[in-house]
Amino acid sequence: MNVCKFDGPKGWCLGCGRTREECQEWQLLKPFAIKKIEKNLKKRISKMVLREPN
Repeated sequence: MNVCKFDGPKGWCLGCGRTREECQEWQLLKPFAIKKIEKNLKKRISKMVLREPN
């Protein structure tokens, strides 16, 4: 859908928490790779929320 907005030092999407590369490759990834990424998304989003604005 190309609705991701990337920002911050890690380059994570502000909405879903994925990297640009993960978003670009998402449709091509195997289910186990998707699960691995999804497992880390909550942690990434928590870090973005806790990060103080510039």
